[in-house]
Amino acid sequence: MNYEELREKYSEFIYKSYSVDVTKDMINIKFYFEIPGLGKFEPAWSFGDNGLDVYTPLFSRIVFNLGMAELVSYWKIACPKKVTVKAGALTKEQIEWWKDLYFNGLGEFFYTNKINASYEDFMEIESDFLKGVNEEESEEVSERQKAGEYNETALIAVGGGKDSVVSMELTKKTGMKANTYIINPRGATINTSAAGGYEKPVVAKRTLDPLMLELNKQGFLNGHTPFSAIVSFSSIIAAHINGFRYVVLSNESSANESTVKGSSVNHQYSKSFRYEKAFVDYEKTYIKSGVHYFSFLRPLSEYQIAMQFARYPKYHKIFRSCNVGSKEDVWCGHCAKCLFVSVILSPFLKNSEIADIIGNNMLDNPQNIDLFRALIGEVDEKPFECVGSRDEINTALVVAMGNMESEGEKLPKLLEYYKTTELYREYKGKKNNYPKFYDKENLLPPSFEKIMKETVMGD
Repeated sequence: MNYEELREKYSEFIYKSYSVDVTKDMINIKFYFEIPGLGKFEPAWSFGDNGLDVYTPLFSRIVFNLGMAELVSYWKIACPKKVTVKAGALTKEQIEWWKDLYFNGLGEFFYTNKINASYEDFMEIESDFLKGVNEEESEEVSERQKAGEYNETALIAVGGGKDSVVSMELTKKTGMKANTYIINPRGATINTSAAGGYEKPVVAKRTLDPLMLELNKQGFLNGHTPFSAIVSFSSIIAAHINGFRYVVLSNESSANESTVKGSSVNHQYSKSFRYEKAFVDYEKTYIKSGVHYFSFLRPLSEYQIAMQFARYPKYHKIFRSCNVGSKEDVWCGHCAKCLFVSVILSPFLKNSEIADIIGNNMLDNPQNIDLFRALIGEVDEKPFECVGSRDEINTALVVAMGNMESEGEKLPKLLEYYKTTELYREYKGKKNNYPKFYDKENLLPPSFEKIMKETVMGD
């Protein structure tokens, strides 16, 4: 069935409730969703217990909102017209906030499934508690915050790629205490965290409901959802449990660029500054945990991040950015993300060093030409991956080619092709402004901004 047929047959999605239990030093959270006539879903999360009283209105608010972020992964199976929220209170303003996140965060899902959805009619959200949020609960702030018990400590979200490595290393320069936050640990997340000196990271386990996976196999609707929003809400829980004041993300300025030219479709929407600012405002208004969430790398481009990362060789063999090979903790060596990493590191590492990291010389393989053309902007769609802007990709290629030619090195086949393009001629004549690029749209606290400017900008 297509989008309209599914919505007609399965017209309602219900966020029924959630549960919080503490067992064997673990805080266990479960959400209860249902699409009547199709099935019930019970995704779960687990966090290490640190002696926090979890049976408080504040903790309930945090958990409830994590459920709101989680539900869209199950809603997209049939895209019911109506979402009924029975698990907690939502004001009209909150309903609009969630609709905005879902609609923009599902931009790629709608686009790749050829769904002509509009903001007005793709979803109606109803809350049993719409008439009024309990005033006492809404005004309550974190007990940790009131008692001054939040430590000046940073919790750094680590995904195993180069970006979180740079955040770890820059955070060290602040002199602040820190630890890492990992969801469903795997080789690269554990190894990069340990290489950064964090042997005992804060770990959360996320468990998907098997029925969703089965329905995906059966051909129900599937596609990209705003996972970084789930990271946002879950990281607030992890920081609150452990008494950490800061949550440090590693989303860069490049994430703001749309994936499809001339549209708002952005694979990285929930990594964009628009989302980051909206999330922080929402958290301070409706959750009030006292935790400050921000992206340390927001002022930077992917070009600058690659330049910083190249200076930390101890991570070069253990980091992983490939989504295709993530379960096996390998670089697949043939996807757009592997090719992008090869390109963005090319101004700063030798071609042979990059090939040693990825497992093959992707820039010398003509079979990668279609991915390459999508990355540089010769077609309207960038790959639906977390890749840099078209501008910095072209800049990186021109710089890398200049380095190779000055050393008498033969150009790889994709760079030979690039040299024949109008883009090469255009960017060959442009000044490279990325080494001193700084996006002022960011939420860095003063101590972090000071280090950012001193270390990256040379101020």
